[in-house]
Amino acid sequence: MRRHFVRHYLEMVAAMVVGMLVLGAARAGVLTLAGVDHSAARHPEIAALAMAFDMSVGMVVWMRYRGHGWAGTLEMAGAMFVPAVALAPLSWLSVISGDQLMIATHVVMLPLMLVVMLRRREEYAR
Repeated sequence: MRRHFVRHYLEMVAAMVVGMLVLGAARAGVLTLAGVDHSAARHPEIAALAMAFDMSVGMVVWMRYRGHGWAGTLEMAGAMFVPAVALAPLSWLSVISGDQLMIATHVVMLPLMLVVMLRRREEYAR
């Protein structure tokens, strides 16, 4: 049971990475072709939200493929956005840098995912 739980966590992290790489590259390409400034250094809050979106898409696709319901899937996607939304004001106020925002959002996502999984332990352990 614990093995299934850990495997599922790692699968979701892998799906997030795939979403981040594939969708991030596609978005960057389209925005570059359109001549839109998408620099994370100039727009760290937007970059953090875009990254959360990219990771969420990959994870949602994987979770739905694995048979998870929408409630649990959307909770998990929310765990991707909460850090970016909660920490953005610190970036606006120059309490943290854009790089620190991006790092913190990624670091905080991982334990938030675990909290969601523990809340629905029976769903993730199968």
